[in-house]
Amino acid sequence: MSTSTLVIALSKGRIYQDTLPLLAHAGIVPQDDPEKSRKLILDTNQPEVKLVVIRATDVPTYVQYGGADVGVAGKDVLMEHGGEGLYEPLDLRIARCRLMVAGRPGANDSNTRLRIATKFVNITRRYYAAQGKQVELIKLYGSMELAPLVGMADAIVDLVDTGNTLKANGLVPLEHIADISSRLIVNKASLKLHSQQIKTLIEQLRQAVAQQGP
Repeated sequence: MSTSTLVIALSKGRIYQDTLPLLAHAGIVPQDDPEKSRKLILDTNQPEVKLVVIRATDVPTYVQYGGADVGVAGKDVLMEHGGEGLYEPLDLRIARCRLMVAGRPGANDSNTRLRIATKFVNITRRYYAAQGKQVELIKLYGSMELAPLVGMADAIVDLVDTGNTLKANGLVPLEHIADISSRLIVNKASLKLHSQQIKTLIEQLRQAVAQQGP
C-alpha cells in the first residue's frame, strides 16, 4: 500500500453506522459495504483513504502498531487496552453509554471478597484496587447478566445503555465507573507521516461533532 494512503480502522455495528455521517462530513464515503464485501481493505471515494473494519477490541492494537493510521474506538475498549502509543484527540460523542457495576440490590455491600464477572478485567481490577478492595474476576464475553442469576458471580461490570436488560433480570446498576463514548485515536508515527491529512481530518470531524449538538 502506498505510503501516502491513510488507513482508518472501524468496527462493525453501531460504531460503524454512527461514524459514517461524520466521515461523510469530511468527504469520505465507503465504496464497499463491509457486511457484503469479502475485501479486507475497503475503498472509499478518495483513492488515498482506505477503511479496515475489524473487531472493536482490535482497533487500538491496529492503530498502536501501525496497521491503521487512525481509528474509532469506544472509551471502554481504550481503557481496557491501556492506550499505549496512541493519541486520543477527539471525543466523537457517538455510541454513548455507561460502564457500571451491576447486580442484585445490595450485592456490593458484602464484606467478603466479591466475585465479579466481566470482559473488562483490567478496568475492573484497577477500579477495585483504587478502593483498596481485592476481587475475584471471572472473564466472560457475553450474557454477562446471567452470571449473578446462576450464582456464579456477585456482580458484573458491563456497559449499560437503557438498563432494560438489567431490569428484566432483576438486576440494578450499583456503581458508576465511567461514561463511555467513541473516540478518534491516532498512531503517533502516522501523525508525523500524514501530518496535514490527519490534522484536516480531525478538524472536519470536530466540526461534524459540533453540528450534532450536545
